Amino acid sequence: MGLGEASARETSMEGDCLSCIKYLMFVFNFLIFLGGSFLLGVGIWVLVDPTDFREIVATNPLLFTGVHIILAMGGMLFLLGFLGCCGAIRENKCLLLFFFMFILIIFLAELAAAILAFIFREHLTKEHFTKELRKHYQGLNATDVFTTTWNAIMNTFDCCGVNSPEDFEDSLFRVLNPSDMVPEACCRRNSHLDFSFSNKDECLAGNMLYRNNKGCYSSVVDYFEMYIYVAGALAIVLLTIELFAMVFAMCLFKGIQ
Repeated sequence: MGLGEASARETSMEGDCLSCIKYLMFVFNFLIFLGGSFLLGVGIWVLVDPTDFREIVATNPLLFTGVHIILAMGGMLFLLGFLGCCGAIRENKCLLLFFFMFILIIFLAELAAAILAFIFREHLTKEHFTKELRKHYQGLNATDVFTTTWNAIMNTFDCCGVNSPEDFEDSLFRVLNPSDMVPEACCRRNSHLDFSFSNKDECLAGNMLYRNNKGCYSSVVDYFEMYIYVAGALAIVLLTIELFAMVFAMCLFKGIQ
């Protein structure tokens, strides 16, 4: 009798624990689902919005890329939340297994990205960027990804070259454009909305008053310095959540009869 009561009590505790994990997983994944839906909505709104905002995004490669990243992240979170919610509430082993594998793939991809970033950290130096800029940057070639990326960076951060405008001396850009001292993307603009130049001819001729003289390396580092600790903290929180999500999914998977 005593053994039977102990066994029944243990079974009841296991059932209560399983129910707790089940509803925790549902709430957690429902929040992920809502977040993914919000990001999808924002991304789609930006792409189809009939106002001038869509034109501003289309003319800025960084914003254009950012919108598609938001759409991809929104879609991934939407699917992840859906699998987690359905798998938890319906106690479906197949959906829970898909959920676990999905998070595991994301976790391993993030881990691989961190390892690669550490291995190739020497390629993030000023010297490497300067060498690549001089070797590959072409100026106004809209079909070259390297060139359009650098143009987007210089237009967005109001900078020129990696260290300064002098980076374009003895470069491929000067070979292709011998009459221009700096590319058009280095010229100062009246505003970021109308894209009109203060004096493009003087800028291209090398007049320091009409060009951006700060290097992009310093500009980008200064801009992201305030966010680096927040990004690091968010990355740690995200990895922790992913680990707990995988543990909960496996516990629920094993507990389902």
